[in-house]
Amino acid sequence: MKTLANAVLSLAIAWTCACADPCAAETPQPKEQESMAGPAVPVFTVHSHLRERFDAVGRSLRFDGKAPEDVAPWQAKARTALSRLIGLDTMQTCDLAPQVTEREDCGDYIRERVVIQVEPGLHMPVYILIPKAGTPPYPVMLNPHGHGGGGKASVVGSTDPVYQKAIEHYNYAYGVAFCRAGFVSVCPDARGFGERQEAITAENPLDASCRFINNMAIPLGQTVTGMWVWDLQRLIDYVETRSDFDATRLGCAGLSGGGLQTLWLTALDERVKAAVVSGYFYGVKEALLDKHGNCSCNYVPHLWEYADHGDLGALIAPRPLMIQSGDEDPLNGASGLENVESQLAIASTVYRMLGAKDNLAHDVFHGPHRWDGTHTIPFMQRVLKLEQ
Repeated sequence: MKTLANAVLSLAIAWTCACADPCAAETPQPKEQESMAGPAVPVFTVHSHLRERFDAVGRSLRFDGKAPEDVAPWQAKARTALSRLIGLDTMQTCDLAPQVTEREDCGDYIRERVVIQVEPGLHMPVYILIPKAGTPPYPVMLNPHGHGGGGKASVVGSTDPVYQKAIEHYNYAYGVAFCRAGFVSVCPDARGFGERQEAITAENPLDASCRFINNMAIPLGQTVTGMWVWDLQRLIDYVETRSDFDATRLGCAGLSGGGLQTLWLTALDERVKAAVVSGYFYGVKEALLDKHGNCSCNYVPHLWEYADHGDLGALIAPRPLMIQSGDEDPLNGASGLENVESQLAIASTVYRMLGAKDNLAHDVFHGPHRWDGTHTIPFMQRVLKLEQ
């Protein structure tokens, strides 16, 4: 029994280490089976079969309209289908019951800690950075985080040494950068991160529970993607209650898993007027089917039968959308930027049809999987009409 227990513990540790930062490391590619002697031995894996199935059944919700008037009905139909797919229709509304629990002077901005109720008895802590310069009501940026940084703490540039390596590695403090550019930056903890970790990962503040939440949610007809989108929608509801915030000039920008949240939220909620999706816009066949060791939070049951990332991008049209890619980001897939451009081509079909081709931008920087604010922040300042 002791040997079995040790083996189980070793497997658990290995699983935790493999998933601790799944969006930041390249997943090893499948290798052909090698034979020590004689002819090659057949490989009885399912990977190639599923690639063929992807080609046969994928993207049934793709846009196939011929005129601008075909776009709105398609978007409405696709939003309804995808909302159900991620379980948005299962979420329970409730009073926001907001509480401002902290208010700290950070020099050129004020940082508030706010807690809102997103479902009955379920709460979300949020840091809100409010610039001292300028005049309210301020334009608003939602800045969701990704993996590897411990949730909202890294996005707001925490001085705690625990977060310093992640902040430097991913250039994670984009919440502070947006605030200093004139926006209110709203930085929540997604379910499974930061103050919202489940007990299974709570000993390591940089770890995440999203994969375990997805394991629990899927058999109950929900997904962690749907939970994240719902929580951000509730956060917009809260933004709309603040007289010092201008909810008519509301954008969303995030890296990696924050890009996932940004992409889905903006595709499904038209209250978001502009978006920057960094490190999370590529053909899923290469980036998620082939790299199937990524965190399970990336996987929504039946999704690929309906849509790829380019289709989600097309749901954002004609609103301004910037896709940001590092040219050395391994998460782009085997063909690199070509895999990103394949999805931009899908989205651009709808943008062009609506006469809004200039609202879709691709910002490519030299480097790995990280945030780059060189062009993203000026883009948001321009499209949300913030004086520079």
